Amino acid sequence: MNKKYILTGFADEIAPELDKQIEGIKGLGMKHIEMRGADGNNLIFHSNEKVKEIKEKLDANGISLSALGSPLGKIQITDHFEKHFEEFKRAVEIAHMMETPRIRMFSFYVPEDKHEIYKGEVFDRLGKFVDYAKSEEILLLHENEKGIYGDKAAECRELMDEFYGDNFKAIFDFANFVQVGQDTLEAYDLLKDFIVYVHVKDALSNDGSVVPAGLGDGNVKLILTKLFENGFDGFLSLEPHLFDFVGFADLEQNNVSIASGKGRKLSGIEAFTLAHDALIKVLG
Repeated sequence: MNKKYILTGFADEIAPELDKQIEGIKGLGMKHIEMRGADGNNLIFHSNEKVKEIKEKLDANGISLSALGSPLGKIQITDHFEKHFEEFKRAVEIAHMMETPRIRMFSFYVPEDKHEIYKGEVFDRLGKFVDYAKSEEILLLHENEKGIYGDKAAECRELMDEFYGDNFKAIFDFANFVQVGQDTLEAYDLLKDFIVYVHVKDALSNDGSVVPAGLGDGNVKLILTKLFENGFDGFLSLEPHLFDFVGFADLEQNNVSIASGKGRKLSGIEAFTLAHDALIKVLG
């Protein structure tokens, strides 16, 4: 099996400061970041001057962005759209400045059990996003986030059936599916032809807690194997979310460990390294 992939990740989980993010990423031999926050703010809310400073630091260290980890589409469907669309246009501008064609985004928080009521508005807003992305040669990556319209596989498939193309493709997030009670193998079967980017975090179905890849109920190893067999050659993005993880007994049983820290919360770099090493083990 040909395992072609590029490792990236949310380096703001290492530390808020860009310099520490760069240090951690380089220490793991990685050359990409999915940038969400740096130096106190989401990238899309920084000034042009700050964006240029960030780009120069990354370039000097041989690091590039796999995607903008934007919060676009992460508002209530009942919230006003005009201001949010201006933020979207700003994100596109920054994506060009950062020389990445990819922006992670969402399909709006929708009241529970009211998906059909708001489906038209969701599709109308996403259509505006996609039309603008097409005009700017930007690829929007839809993440299956908890509570949004596309938080389960069937709705994600609806979005792909409507918008999939050069400017709209799918992110597959194992843990997010587990946390909404979505079987990940069923999700993979529905979405396999649309997935170009993967968020690597796992979760337990009994309580939704996030665990390192391979230690939860996300079927991470099996689905990654299926993805590679299906020709996947994109980004695997580490999103540890292991802020309170203390399951060292499980780690030792699975031959994944960190040097120290039993009985205490992990630091940012420890958690990120743990997520990294767990994924490498899964990839075998």
